[in-house]
Amino acid sequence: MFESATTRRHPIAAYRAVRALMRNREDTRQVFLLIDALRGKTTLRQLARFRATEFGRAALADRRRLFDRLEGREALKALPAGTLGRAYYEFMASENLSAEGLVKASTIPQSSDDSIWFRERNREMHDLLHVITSYGRDPLGEACLVAFSYAQTGQLGFAVIALYAARRAAQARPDQPVRRAIFEGYRRGRAAKWLIGADWENLLNQPVETIREQFAVAPASYYPKIIAAMHQGDASTGGRPATAMPA
Repeated sequence: MFESATTRRHPIAAYRAVRALMRNREDTRQVFLLIDALRGKTTLRQLARFRATEFGRAALADRRRLFDRLEGREALKALPAGTLGRAYYEFMASENLSAEGLVKASTIPQSSDDSIWFRERNREMHDLLHVITSYGRDPLGEACLVAFSYAQTGQLGFAVIALYAARRAAQARPDQPVRRAIFEGYRRGRAAKWLIGADWENLLNQPVETIREQFAVAPASYYPKIIAAMHQGDASTGGRPATAMPA
């Protein structure tokens, strides 16, 4: 009953969420609303794939929470430099973020249903993927990461965000190959192994470069060059931002 009640798509709600997100890209709640509106049966298919793996069955059985590991900041800080856990801690600290903040913005309901547990786990992965892909939290980095995430999950909401962001970014920076950067994010996600099914709790102790190699996450080409060009533009204008990426 729960599953059938949540598989209908709601395009009008999705449109409203996109409009709100384009007005304020920091309104993370709109991302969740958009994904919810266009979710369909995608999560159920991903969950079935997860359940078909040995790790997936074990994780579902003991209901391990990735959130608990990510909120253990002191433990993450104590990990060796270069490990995913340490890099995640440094990324979150530099951006003044927390796993709890993402939970507060989330629209995921309280439930013991497997699909809800799986959605929570996917939510917690987002900032880990920032670290693995090397995409920053700037508008272009977020657009590249949602394109990567669309390739990994098939969630239509991610594709919509990437397309809207690509259009606005291209208008704001016609001198830079921003569309290529975002499409490269999608191609990187397609080429990589399925990170959604990874044992992230164990990976936190592993070197980031080892994880990238293990999951075939190729380095980005366009994104770092565009960011470097933007920073160079900032320097040439005396610290004032050159034509900014869209908010």
